[in-house]
Amino acid sequence: MAATALKSKSKSKSKTKVVPLGDRVVVNREEAETTTKGGIVLPDSAQDKPQKGVVIAVGDGHVMKDGTKKPLAVKEGDRVLFQSYGPEEIRLGDEELLLLRESDILATF
Repeated sequence: MAATALKSKSKSKSKTKVVPLGDRVVVNREEAETTTKGGIVLPDSAQDKPQKGVVIAVGDGHVMKDGTKKPLAVKEGDRVLFQSYGPEEIRLGDEELLLLRESDILATF
């Protein structure tokens, strides 16, 4: 019976689920613009990494001094702007994600 459960788990999803801890947030960065508004194609070296993306996972919250947890203000699916020096880039399979603290998020839109 245990072997059957293991097989069904491995077939159900091939993507690894990231569960951030505490006040951390996992963000999928938006793609960089490859052309200018005027139609000029930009080489990879001239493209800026966007400082915006979509939240795909959130931690369980800030730990307060009294030991209680305060939930994060952002939630999965929120589009966010973040500081350029804040995120930690991580690679899971073929996906590049960002791991950052909620305090590194500047705004939602």
